[in-house]
Amino acid sequence: MQGTVVVTGGSRGIGAAVVRALAARGVRTCFTYSTHREAADVVAAQAADLGTEAVPVQADVSVEGEVRRLFTQAQQLGPITGLVNNAGITGRQSAFVDLEVERVRRVLDVNVVGAFLCAREAVRRMAATGGGTIVNVSSRAAVLGGAGEYVDYAASKAAVDAMTVGLAREVAAHGIRVAGVRPGLIRTDIHASAGEPERVERLKGTVPMGRGGEADEVAEAVVWLLSDAASYVTGTTLDVSGGR
Repeated sequence: MQGTVVVTGGSRGIGAAVVRALAARGVRTCFTYSTHREAADVVAAQAADLGTEAVPVQADVSVEGEVRRLFTQAQQLGPITGLVNNAGITGRQSAFVDLEVERVRRVLDVNVVGAFLCAREAVRRMAATGGGTIVNVSSRAAVLGGAGEYVDYAASKAAVDAMTVGLAREVAAHGIRVAGVRPGLIRTDIHASAGEPERVERLKGTVPMGRGGEADEVAEAVVWLLSDAASYVTGTTLDVSGGR
């Protein structure tokens, strides 16, 4: 795996695990964070300890100008050969009838518009330099629906799944692969942000494997999709969910 990989939302959770997994393989990254510079610096230091450069860039992926700036900075590290569309948010757990329009718009802006903007900038550069790979981080919620908790988040991830299929077909002739992963119940901070830090423990009995997953397990799937080992994989999304 050569070149530079852009990882959005790389300061925590799955994104941070992806940056570390790539660093362990000697792959340089440029990753985004939203507000917590300290967390981003920790991830960059962890990558450096593994002997690989990881450059944090503050960016809101839903803002077109900030996405363009991100890719301009990333390109200074070398040709962009990979994008991991990982940045995503959800609101607090809520019944559908109580969802506020501002919250729904923000979830769609970050999770859908952000993924589109980043993929567009990546495709423009990859098409000009011989190809690359985009991995979109979706969620099993896209299939299960998020009832009673976050239907808006689930719908946003279903949109990402559709984009994965359509974009893969559109850019295959340019040497660009587009695939995705759908994490299930993974131990990350997103559950606390949604108002239930122990959500994985509550629901782990619904997982056939009987446990929640770890961010590192999702990261390994992402890295495989980015690698030449997945050279004939495009337009599909891999479930990383313990069977749930």
